[in-house]
Amino acid sequence: MLIYTLPVLAALTGWITNYLAIKMLFHPRKKIDLGLFSIQGIFPKRQQLLAEKLGKIVANELFSFQDIRDRFTSTSTATEINRVLDDKLEDFMEVHLRESIPLYSMLIRKNTKEKIKKTLHKEFQNILPDILNRYSEKIERDIDVHEIVASRVSAFSSSKLEAILYSIMKKEFRFIEMIGAILGLLIGMIQLALLHFQQSFG
Repeated sequence: MLIYTLPVLAALTGWITNYLAIKMLFHPRKKIDLGLFSIQGIFPKRQQLLAEKLGKIVANELFSFQDIRDRFTSTSTATEINRVLDDKLEDFMEVHLRESIPLYSMLIRKNTKEKIKKTLHKEFQNILPDILNRYSEKIERDIDVHEIVASRVSAFSSSKLEAILYSIMKKEFRFIEMIGAILGLLIGMIQLALLHFQQSFG
């Protein structure tokens, strides 16, 4: 009757084999020297390379300073900037000037205030694109996205890196484990069928 446990044992072996293979992606976290060779989990061993590659992908493929410039000049951003400008100019004209110039209300009439506000608003609108463009260029010069991402990833502890990758690929790892069990079960069933065939015709 022990022969009939072959498929179960083969399925268990397949599952354990794939489970250990996945674990060996992350363990051992520190290099273990065994004399003729050494062992270490693939991800801890290649963490620096992974950090460099990920930094390049983010900098070249996922993050674009041109996207930031486009967002600055988009219609929705322009509308928001105009709203903020109106609020700030209103606050400047009605609060700060009144505090700085006590006779402000007597010296400047309402229509004059509106003209001043419109003139200032127009000037701000004219110079704003240049300010935003220069500021975005300065950000691009000062911020190295590749270096930031690479240094952050390389600084991760092995346990944190494992937790991050598991959170991303948990379903895929489970699928690999199940595939190992299914393939083991199929191989065990084939072996059992062959044994039955040999016993029947042997």
